[in-house]
Amino acid sequence: MRVKWSDLELAFEFASVGQGGENEAYICKQTGKIYWHSESLDDEEELPDDIDDAEKYIPIPDKRELDLGKPLVMDFVSRFLPADFEQVRNIFRHRGAYARFNKLLVQRRALDQWHEYAAKVEEKVLRGWCKAKGIELSE
Repeated sequence: MRVKWSDLELAFEFASVGQGGENEAYICKQTGKIYWHSESLDDEEELPDDIDDAEKYIPIPDKRELDLGKPLVMDFVSRFLPADFEQVRNIFRHRGAYARFNKLLVQRRALDQWHEYAAKVEEKVLRGWCKAKGIELSE
């Protein structure tokens, strides 16, 4: 199946927003069409009745499923802000960690660097996931 990269990227971001499982996206193995579903939004389009059939549809993972949450943050900090490693580790022991982490990044003037790094790693990991699932990407 062939999927447009920009469509997959949007679906991946959608699936990654909210609490785990709140937003979901699926790829039809036959057509490459992406189906979207949200527990908190009115869906414009109904999901197919057989959306749970693994022979027909592939659920698009979220960032947590691909270890692109806290592990990515800690990797970035260890590479680019090693003096802040313990502070960031403590930040992520409590709720609201990403807001406090962003505040630290602003203080360190590293926010843009973080966004660039995260985007590159996310793209690499998502493309690797596609390859493993047999999904061809078109740009």
